[in-house]
Amino acid sequence: MTIKSFVRKLIPKKVINIYHLGIAFLSALIYGFPSKKIKVIGVTGTNGKSTVISIACKILEKAGYKVAALTSITFKIGENEEENKLKMTMPGRFVINKFLSEAVKAKCDYAIIETTSEGVEQNRHKFIDFKTAVFTTLNPEHIESHGSFENYKRAKGKFFESVKDTHIINIDEHYAEYFLKFKAQKIITYGITSEKAEIRAKNVSVNYEGSCFEVNGFKFDLKILCSFNIYNALAAIALAVSEGISLEDCQKAISEVKQIAGRMEKVIDQPFKVFVDYAFIPAALEKVYEFVKPEKGKLIAVLGACGGGRDKWKRPVLGGIADQYADLVIITNEDPYDENPQKIMDEVSVGVKNKNKLKKIFDRREAIHEALLLAKEGDVVIITGKGCEPWICFEDGRKEPWDDRQIVREEMTNIRIKN
Repeated sequence: MTIKSFVRKLIPKKVINIYHLGIAFLSALIYGFPSKKIKVIGVTGTNGKSTVISIACKILEKAGYKVAALTSITFKIGENEEENKLKMTMPGRFVINKFLSEAVKAKCDYAIIETTSEGVEQNRHKFIDFKTAVFTTLNPEHIESHGSFENYKRAKGKFFESVKDTHIINIDEHYAEYFLKFKAQKIITYGITSEKAEIRAKNVSVNYEGSCFEVNGFKFDLKILCSFNIYNALAAIALAVSEGISLEDCQKAISEVKQIAGRMEKVIDQPFKVFVDYAFIPAALEKVYEFVKPEKGKLIAVLGACGGGRDKWKRPVLGGIADQYADLVIITNEDPYDENPQKIMDEVSVGVKNKNKLKKIFDRREAIHEALLLAKEGDVVIITGKGCEPWICFEDGRKEPWDDRQIVREEMTNIRIKN
């Protein structure tokens, strides 16, 4: 047990909440309540937040607005962009308010922020004047930290309850009705299957190059891979429409959207395909595997699971999904934090019933090398869990620089040189 978690157990939750609320007020006060001087949009959900924001930025900028964005991938203010190396999706209050203050100084019209359930529980959204709340998906996640799935869902609901202007909701999601019950001046729904969706994709087609779909007669070409990214595009379109931007402008902007870093990113195309994706929860992993599984070749999956006590329940589940879809499953180290990394790997491996297809390789670089070495023409290698994250995190805050995509390129070069 870390000192931080030990202290949390000693101090009553009400006291901790008051502390977080006080910090939220103090940070907003110090920076002059910057959110009152800019349109702030919060995107929440288990998956898709970064991609929604990336697409929304493109649309807003195409429409002539200056945009700031704070995501798990980047800190963006206008044309200036820095990699988010904090390994925090929604940073602390002082970081957020400083970011908003700088966005105001840069004369940005919009600031879009990934808004997490844990951030909401710690009142990081308080004293930030959110104009719009966007809901993407909801699947079991952060169960240990919240205590239950209902608490996790309720945290997302708290955010929607605090935003009174505009709500953008994925109506195809199982929990859409829960989010639709919160009052707002304007509610816009999006989806594919529900006829109630105001922004609805029709005539959908998906392949290894991207996807096509239509909204109210306008054809959209999206170069980001996988069908779930159509939903992310629809969320961004719905957001743009709520701000008075035409579908024609959305269409032009989305045609220019390029690959989102570490999100279904194709790193190698020939002689076999290699994808890197951030997927680390069962629902997302299954969708990724469904998309990349080749019709004739083999699917080689490289995966692990995050440490630090994060949702231990899903470790064997992740292994089981890999077992279901992949022809070869390579379990490796991911972000162990203060846990025994070998123990995490063993827990993921429990889900792989067919041990003949299982390899356990602790060194992540070596695991990636092995996957590339074994892949043949027509096969697909899929490496999940980290995406474009810049670190592997170990005990006591120790970090090692990392990038799955770069490692793939380096090891592929090494293999070609040897051959």
